[in-house]
Amino acid sequence: ISARHIRFKDMKKRLLTIAPEPGYSPHIGVLVSTMQRCRERTIQMVQGLSIAQLDYLFDAHDNSIGALLLHIASLDVAFQEITFRNRNSMDVPELVEKWQVPMYLDDPARQQIRGNPIDYYLQEMAAVREATLTQLRQYDDEWLWRESQENDGLNVNFYYQWYHVYEDEINHRGEIGWRLSRIPVLT
Repeated sequence: ISARHIRFKDMKKRLLTIAPEPGYSPHIGVLVSTMQRCRERTIQMVQGLSIAQLDYLFDAHDNSIGALLLHIASLDVAFQEITFRNRNSMDVPELVEKWQVPMYLDDPARQQIRGNPIDYYLQEMAAVREATLTQLRQYDDEWLWRESQENDGLNVNFYYQWYHVYEDEINHRGEIGWRLSRIPVLT
């Protein structure tokens, strides 16, 4: 067996294992493991993309891959505010300034989220996620099950809210995959 095969086998095992992450309560650790596996797969998909690929729009209503990546980061920010601080991120002026455009993925996102290399998006995603992980270390599983009421009157617990963060990332990763399979060869 070659060294390359062993490395791939070890990597594959690590990527396909969901288990409690050390440093977290058991259920939060599983949540973190799931979120991190999801993020690793997203990063694998987009690493090495050119600015032209990140900015490509199919039509006037499309979202670029770059915009989708910042949108993914904006969800971490939004749910940090909701679950850790009990407030809406769009009620915090400094967060609105940075995250409102990628949060809503509309015309301003198509116009403003352009010209950035992949490292910019990956660094933004990593910084936001690190803040999430730092906060999650401070809570226990009892906190994870805590319920609050959403605007529509439905009860939702913190576990579901963080599940929604990676569920949304997976959906957008599907969009990214679709785009990558159809974008013309760009440099």
